[in-house]
Amino acid sequence: SMNLIATLIYDLPSAVARRLAWLAPLIARLTIGWVFVSTGWGKLHNLQKIIDYFTELGIPYPQYQAPFASANEFVCGLLVLVGLATRIASIPLIIVMFIAIKTAQWGNVDSFAGFFGLTEWAYVAIFAWLAIAGPGPVSLDRLIATAMKRQEI
Repeated sequence: SMNLIATLIYDLPSAVARRLAWLAPLIARLTIGWVFVSTGWGKLHNLQKIIDYFTELGIPYPQYQAPFASANEFVCGLLVLVGLATRIASIPLIIVMFIAIKTAQWGNVDSFAGFFGLTEWAYVAIFAWLAIAGPGPVSLDRLIATAMKRQEI
């Protein structure tokens, strides 16, 4: 009957999703946080190579921009990873990804599909989701909010 179909298509998946709602932001944070912690760390330990690359790309003041971007990836990536100041930490990472798209990837974009297929764009989408939806219940942000008797984070 239609009721059974509605239950299988809508009610059951919604019930499962409600029980697993904590998992999506945790997986997103752990995944993208780890990516940025590891790339930031690698860049911080190979700064001359990153400065040379930024110089090739024509980024102004590469001797300042390279360490700044690398430290940003590492520090903000670590904050996202542990879920501390997640909404704020996501914003500089979104900015860095837009800069990466403009400076390093724009020449490879020849269509909407090409743009939306960029890894950097996927990172923007995940960081935007975390900035808006928050870090989820398994995060330092939630632990702090609970301890401070704050509303939902």
